[in-house]
Amino acid sequence: MKTRFGKVAVLFGGSSAEREVSLMSGRAVLAALQGAGVDAHAFDPAERDLHVLKEEGFDRVFIALHGRGGEDGTVQGALELMGIPYTGSGVMASALSMDKWRTKMVWQAAGLPTPRYAILEADSDWAAIAAELGLPIFVKPAHEGSSMGATKVTEAAQLEAAWQLASRYDSLVIAEEFISGDELTAPFLEDQALPLVRIVAPDGNYDYQHKYFTDDTRYDCPCGLDADQEAALQALIMKCARVLGCRGWGRADLMLAADGRPYLLEMNTSPGMTGHSLVPMSARVAGLDFAALCLKILEGARLG
Repeated sequence: MKTRFGKVAVLFGGSSAEREVSLMSGRAVLAALQGAGVDAHAFDPAERDLHVLKEEGFDRVFIALHGRGGEDGTVQGALELMGIPYTGSGVMASALSMDKWRTKMVWQAAGLPTPRYAILEADSDWAAIAAELGLPIFVKPAHEGSSMGATKVTEAAQLEAAWQLASRYDSLVIAEEFISGDELTAPFLEDQALPLVRIVAPDGNYDYQHKYFTDDTRYDCPCGLDADQEAALQALIMKCARVLGCRGWGRADLMLAADGRPYLLEMNTSPGMTGHSLVPMSARVAGLDFAALCLKILEGARLG
C-alpha cells in the first residue's frame, strides 16, 4: 500500500469557520488510511506552510479541509503549482462550488433547477424581497458551508437581522426561496452517483448542531424513493456536477418538492467525513466501508 500511494498528507484543520468539523473529518480519514497500511501523515495548513509538502517529499494529498482556504480552489492551486496530486475537484470547480451565487448562475445557464434567490445588501428593500421570494426564506453567506451564519426567516422584519448575521461571515449574502418537501443529499464517487440520503431534522431545522453534534436528525438510506425516481435524481446530480467541472468525489444537496420537482441547493466538493457525515453513510449502502471509501477517494488523486 505504501508503494502504491507513496507518502500521503491528510490536510485538515485549517483556518476557516469550519475548522472544528475539518478536524473531525481529517482525524477519521487519517486513522482509516493508516489502518489500511497507507503511509499517511497529518498536516494542518493553519500550523505549517504548504510548501513543506514539497520539501518533505509528499507524493499525494487527501484534502479533508472544509470551507474557505481549503475547499475554494486556493489549496488546490498551490498543490497544482507544486505538482502534488490531490483528491477532489480542481481549482475552477472548487472555486465555483464554494460560491453559492455563482453555482446557481451556472446551473441556471445549463437549464438545471435551483430555488429563486436574491442578493442581500445593507440597503436592500426587505419587504420587496419577502414579497418576491415568499416566506419562509433562507438567508446565508455565499461562501460558507455547514450552515454557518444561515437563518430561516419567517417574517420580513427578520430579514435585516439575518443579513447582519450572515454578513459577519461573508460580504456576499444571498436570500433563497424556501422549497417545502423532502431534503435529500446525493454523493458521487468518480463517475457514479451513490445512494441518496433523506434528511429528517427536528422541525426541519438541519443546522450546524444537528449536522454534527446531536443524534436528533434521522437519515434514511435507502431514501425511500422508487428506483426510477432515485435514478433520475442521480442522473441530475451527475449533470450538475459535470457542468461545474467537479471530479473525484463530492455531494450535492437538493430539495424534492411535494409535486415531485427537484431543486438543487449547493455542491460540496470536500464533504464531511465525520461520524455524522452523509457520504460515508451512502457509501456503506453501496458496499463501501469507511476505509474502502477513503482508499477509493485517495486513488482518484490527480492534477489538472
